[in-house]
Amino acid sequence: MTPDFLTAAFLAGLLAAMLRMATPLLYASLGEYLSERSGVLNLGIEGIMSFGALTGFLTVYFTGNLWLAVLVAFLSGCLLAAVHAVLSVTLGVSQHVSGIGLTIFGSGLALYAYRLVIGAPIVPPQVTPFSPFEIPCLCRIPFLGPTLFGQYSLTYLALALAPLLWIYVYRTHWGLRLRAVGENPEAADSAGINVFRVRYASVILGGGLMSVGGAFLSIAHFNMFTPDIVAGRGWVSIALVVFGNWHPLKILLGALIFGGIDALQLRIQTIGVAIPYQYLLLLPYLVTILLLALIARRTSHPAALLTPYRRE
Repeated sequence: MTPDFLTAAFLAGLLAAMLRMATPLLYASLGEYLSERSGVLNLGIEGIMSFGALTGFLTVYFTGNLWLAVLVAFLSGCLLAAVHAVLSVTLGVSQHVSGIGLTIFGSGLALYAYRLVIGAPIVPPQVTPFSPFEIPCLCRIPFLGPTLFGQYSLTYLALALAPLLWIYVYRTHWGLRLRAVGENPEAADSAGINVFRVRYASVILGGGLMSVGGAFLSIAHFNMFTPDIVAGRGWVSIALVVFGNWHPLKILLGALIFGGIDALQLRIQTIGVAIPYQYLLLLPYLVTILLLALIARRTSHPAALLTPYRRE
């Protein structure tokens, strides 16, 4: 008799869940990558995702418009990231301090706004989330069709974003400017590149992507907002940038690995394996730490990362 975890249905469900679990990580880690490529570390990612999850949820709650919620979440993330840009790029304060402060502020603001607007109901209110979008014809392919081509629209966009960002960074004139600013801002400035403008744009757009990752949790993956909805995914996304060695396609691979492990531990719980669920919840984060420990010495971050730029 075939074990439960080797059946075709189990594997198909695991692959589909892997893509869903990887989606918020992809948005967040690619947003962090964009910021770090310009030389600015953004540790406010957890707070930005929390606030994006709230603004997306409230927009759907009051309007019922899911794509408007994505736009509002994106703009809210841009707004919070702009605060980080002012502090770290213009004022030159410690990027660690500014980012951690933004995480505390964003997470606290999300909870405060939720309590202010919704209150503290025993049963959290729910919204109608995104429905999976089946691509005609392709979704009928046996086994892989429903798995790969029956995902959320935001999942397709996230998967497409990684190669598009790779093309932008490594195959366009604007991407060359971005890399120059992240590696040697003095040389970039002497070549006529506006270092401050590039860093502002990268940090703000990166914050928008992080916020969309948070909104995915509240309006697609789940259909509600809870204070702990992000659950450390922001910190994992920072680790994925290091794991991917600051390369969009490798970051995509890392997000899929983490998403796959997260999906696996959930399914192991459902088939009744005699392992305490606390250990299973720990599994994805433990694997992330182990992978980082193995590759940390072989990574090459942008040379100007964490270095404020002061024009002579």
